Amino acid sequence: MSDLGSEYDEEDQGPYLGEYEGERNEKEERHGKGKATLPNGDTYDGMYEHGKRTGHGVYRFKNGARYIGEYRQNKKQGQGTFIYPDGSKYEGSWVDDQRHGYGVYTYVNGDTLEGEWQNHQKHGQGVYTYKETGTKYVGTYVNGRREGAGEIIHLNHKYQGNFSTDHPQGVGKYVFDIGCEQHGEYIPVEQQQGGETEEEEPVTVTIPKWKAGKVTAITLSVPGEETAQEGEGDAKESETAVADGETEQPAKGEPAEDAEVPAATEQEGNEAEEAPEAADEAPAAEDAGDDAAEEGD
Repeated sequence: MSDLGSEYDEEDQGPYLGEYEGERNEKEERHGKGKATLPNGDTYDGMYEHGKRTGHGVYRFKNGARYIGEYRQNKKQGQGTFIYPDGSKYEGSWVDDQRHGYGVYTYVNGDTLEGEWQNHQKHGQGVYTYKETGTKYVGTYVNGRREGAGEIIHLNHKYQGNFSTDHPQGVGKYVFDIGCEQHGEYIPVEQQQGGETEEEEPVTVTIPKWKAGKVTAITLSVPGEETAQEGEGDAKESETAVADGETEQPAKGEPAEDAEVPAATEQEGNEAEEAPEAADEAPAAEDAGDDAAEEGD
């Protein structure tokens, strides 16, 4: 993360502190309700305490971004909403000027990422919802990437398995609404991309490929009994096409690299705070906007 993630700080910025209208204490510090126009063109309307933004306020950046929420000692702290220049927004908890705790990030295309945040990145349990299709990823994030156990839920089937560095990896299964499940695993495969012209050097990338295994009936655990296995043969026959997918390519609509969380840059205010990248393939980082300079006394 950039360390320019806070608004304009008037301390150490010379004698001119911008314009201010509002309450002051006996030391002539900004204290109480006030409005300020800062030297860089940003504005703040809200509460002050001993010269610093503390309490609820609205900070407007000259680039169109704005923050509505709680401050402590000139930093975003508590509950607040940051609306980025591109129209995306984060609503939730802040600690020391960073997204931290529970929050919801809404991307420009309407996708949402809801869950736990840490140090400005999605970290912990989260749910990413694609607005256009309704597909969801439900699982764990580590430092902005899908990592560990998770599932991708489609309209009529879902994938359950493990993820590593934003991609499905290792043993998993697809569960279909028609009453069967296909077991298999995602295997990392290196492929060359680019190099279509003499000037372009081909680049080797690693992508996950689905290697299909057996198809079984969906099993239900019954207390005191072993897991039901009957109907396995019928399921295999009815899903021959799926089972034949022992090719390493997932069926249409199944999540390989495509059904993944879009990325976003990382900075607020004048710095171009984390705007989400297009909802393409893996859910890389996410942040959007510009972090303008801070204001203070």
